[in-house]
Amino acid sequence: MLVRLCKIKMRCVVYCRLYLYRCPRDECPQTLSNMTANKRTLSVSNLSISFAGTQVFQAVNDVSFHLNQGDTLAIVGESGSGKSLMALSLIGLQPRTANVKGSANLQAGREQWALMTLSEHAWQALRGNKIGMIFQEPMSALNPIMTVGKQICECILVHQKLSKKAAEAIAIEWLTKVQLPQPDKIYDRFPHQLSGGQKQRVMIAMAMCCNPLLLLADEPTTALDATVQKDIVALMKVLQREHNSTMIFITHDLALAAEIADHILVMYRGACVEYGTTEEVLHHPKQAYTKALLSCRPDVEHKGKRLPVIADFMGNERTDIKLVPVVQNDISLDPILNVSNLQVWFPQEKNLLGKPLSYFKAVNGISFEIFKGETLGLVGESGCGKSTVSRSLMGLAPIYGGKVLFKDTDLAGLRGNKWNAIRRDIQMIFQDPSASLNPRMKVADIISEPLLVHNIMSRKDALLEAKRLIDLVHLPQDSLQRYPHQFSGGQRQRIGIARSLSLKPQLLICDESVSALDVSVQAQILNLLKEIQSIFNLSYLFISHDLSVVHYMSERILVMKQGQIVESGSANDILLRPQELYTQQLIAAMPKK
Repeated sequence: MLVRLCKIKMRCVVYCRLYLYRCPRDECPQTLSNMTANKRTLSVSNLSISFAGTQVFQAVNDVSFHLNQGDTLAIVGESGSGKSLMALSLIGLQPRTANVKGSANLQAGREQWALMTLSEHAWQALRGNKIGMIFQEPMSALNPIMTVGKQICECILVHQKLSKKAAEAIAIEWLTKVQLPQPDKIYDRFPHQLSGGQKQRVMIAMAMCCNPLLLLADEPTTALDATVQKDIVALMKVLQREHNSTMIFITHDLALAAEIADHILVMYRGACVEYGTTEEVLHHPKQAYTKALLSCRPDVEHKGKRLPVIADFMGNERTDIKLVPVVQNDISLDPILNVSNLQVWFPQEKNLLGKPLSYFKAVNGISFEIFKGETLGLVGESGCGKSTVSRSLMGLAPIYGGKVLFKDTDLAGLRGNKWNAIRRDIQMIFQDPSASLNPRMKVADIISEPLLVHNIMSRKDALLEAKRLIDLVHLPQDSLQRYPHQFSGGQRQRIGIARSLSLKPQLLICDESVSALDVSVQAQILNLLKEIQSIFNLSYLFISHDLSVVHYMSERILVMKQGQIVESGSANDILLRPQELYTQQLIAAMPKK
């Protein structure tokens, strides 16, 4: 039987069983599939990465692991633990100033590459061909002035001897494989014309179009909503099985790692603190840090209590951390904000006179109210209109129709300078602090600027207030003399919170303010928001695509779909007893612990 199978391809020797190493796997699949299923693809030994300076900074410290063909390894840890840097070193993209020690060997049949010794010329042949990478932020990774189809074609033409026409056909085939609608039209679109989930699918197609041996996925679903995340993870698993690729999936979420990985490696401050099968790490964790990561994500048991953070577990012999109730703020029966039939429409086509012929109805007739001291959650998939609602409440998106009463003032009718007085009472914490903080200003100036713009106090008093606020968000005083780029993501988000509190607002809009943070930093920020709310009796409009986070923060929740509210109710009713199919689908898509 073996002889007959090999003769079909005409390249295998007669005695395939005795001389198996001479039979290429792709040319004799039925003979070799089982025998190569466990063949070693990647071996990493004692990998260390450091940076020289006044003191040597050890970013990755003596990490070792190995992967067999078709395996998936999830590397889990907080921001700054060395996950992404280690992945970049495996594709030759680490910073030039990095000092890399140890070894990493990639193997395919009789071919072998010592990754840490390759020249740049050798990397150009390997990168994108034998090793593919899906980056965390597709908008930064994709070329904004090239269509996505041409970018995929470029990858194919560099590594495969094909005509341009054949490469275009393969590119469209891959756009179909990653389940993009109308792939022939998507081929001619630019990155800015696609949604976040669509851009991530393009990145997957680009990384896998040359059928790499090793696929590196660096936080590929972090900023995506739960349903899109579930689709992306399922797609990656299907494509991985189809091409029998080995994958390293980098994430900060252990629940997500459980859905995709065979093995999990937990990193803390550059070192591997736990390594084992998914079952072992998730259900029988040995290290305090792993237990902390599992406990930091909000769930039903955390409602009304302070979330555990990493510091609660480190150096603690106990495995059970007591959940402390948070101080409950007083909720008034009088609404601070009353929204009635809100419509936010954007003109699309216009006639010769400039009048709109049609509109895109981003928000189409929604009504709700927020009471003094209450947190109202707003949840839904990307593109449902959540952020448009928040922007319209701040005067940053045009209100087409309806009423928005804030303390008896109709915001829908406000124009120009009349917004200034309202913005003292309504402030926003933005999703991306890196984009919302001025990189050329020190933190002291960033926090004090609103006080000066509104002529509330002198510069000297504003700086004193900045010192008080930086204490309130639990940052050291020397932070005031530093720039935003000198802080981590969680610290920058604290600076954004301090700035929003400087005017003592009555309503705080949190627009996806924790979605891009790792679970431990997210827990710290959520605890901080709860603490600040109890001190100032603030009202929150808390917007997120993560139902577990919204449930933890909110008294009531609105579920939004395609510009309309499809379900509303108490936080417990929405999460535990959803009535609408759409809400049930959102809950089903949440990663399970």
